This record gives sequence, C-alpha cells and structure tokens, in this order.
Amino acid sequence: MSHTITHARRPLWMGMVFGALLSGTASVGAAEAAPTANAAPVVQAAPLVAAQAHRQFFEQLRSLCGQAFEGRVVQDQPKSGSGFEGRLLMHVRRCSEREIQIPFHVGDNHSRTWIISQTGSGLSLKHDHRKADGRSDASTMYGGHTRDAGWPQLQSFPADPYSQELFLRQGMAASVGNTWQLLINTDLKSFSYRLLRESREFRVDFDLGKPVTAPTAPWGYSD
Repeated sequence: MSHTITHARRPLWMGMVFGALLSGTASVGAAEAAPTANAAPVVQAAPLVAAQAHRQFFEQLRSLCGQAFEGRVVQDQPKSGSGFEGRLLMHVRRCSEREIQIPFHVGDNHSRTWIISQTGSGLSLKHDHRKADGRSDASTMYGGHTRDAGWPQLQSFPADPYSQELFLRQGMAASVGNTWQLLINTDLKSFSYRLLRESREFRVDFDLGKPVTAPTAPWGYSD
C-alpha cells in the first residue's frame, strides 16, 4: 500500500504578513544606524556626577557664596599652641559648579584657604596654605576625600594618601589618622569645621545668622 505524504501549505496572506514585518524591521534598523545627513555630532564634556547627599551638601555651601561669617573655637583638646588668636572669619569667596574656596582668616594671618571640590566620586577637602608673599607653604594642599555618601548636613574627609605621606615626611605621624568634618545647618544658621584624630579634637563654629564685612583676599590670591 502506498502512502502519499501531503505537505501543509501556509495561506498566501500569512506569507505576505511575515514579509511585511521583516521588511519593516529591517527598515527601522537601517534608519537607526544611519545618522541624519544634516545632524551635527554631539560634543560635550563628561557629566559631573555626585551622590545626592554630596550634591545637597555642596549646594547648601554654595548658597552662601560671597558672604563672610565670624566664628569661635569651641573644642581644642589638647589645647593648641599659638596660632588661633585674633578674630576668626570664614569667607565663602569663590564658587563654581565644581569648586568652592573658603579662606579662613585668623587675626592678621591670611594664610589658609579651604577648597571643597566635587570630584565625580565624592567630595574633596584641601587646605591651601600660603606664605605672606603668596608662595606655597611647605605644608599645603593636605586634606581628604569622602569615602561614603555622608549626609546633606555633614561630610567627613579622612586623610588621603598624599596628606599621609606629607605628614610622615614632616615628622607628624600622629596626623596620618586625621579626619576633617564640615557641618552645615542652614536652619540653625551654623557652620562647623572640625578636626578629629586619636586624642585630638579641634572645632570652630561659625554663626551664619550674622554675616559680616568680607575680609581682604587671602595670601596668594587676588580680588
């Protein structure tokens, strides 16, 4: 007995549908791959990224730009030697999207400028120390970098490798463990600069509720 094998035929309309779909997909892919003839290529800098708490902290500080505030030492254990006598002023002097410069004036000493920067992986705090003639001090640009998101009101900066090497070269081994903290509370109108390490705490609080006349430019800078 012979058996006849019959092959099922797809209806003609089904083949037409599949053909149209495949043709449409190919057309879309070609359109996406080919740039528009008149479109100019996009050229732009890499975006500046930041964790939300870092950005909020930075923007709060930047909102004070142009203003100066008086402060006082509230913690100094063990007590520092000479160097913090006189009127203490912070001046939020120059601000950009990436950097804030805050000179810290101590009486007639205008050698210190704090530099807070957005780095793309957190925030950096540096201490720019100058001599009266504007030249860099031997101990300058030390500081640290955030290691976590912190908070919108508080950021911590453990000493970075450059600073640790600098401290060791200068015979200041205890400072290798430094952590600096900046605290800002715009509701309570206060800003604090704090240094912590084992057996050492130093803190200056500034009153943001009472702006004062801005001081002269710090050493090494110009107005």
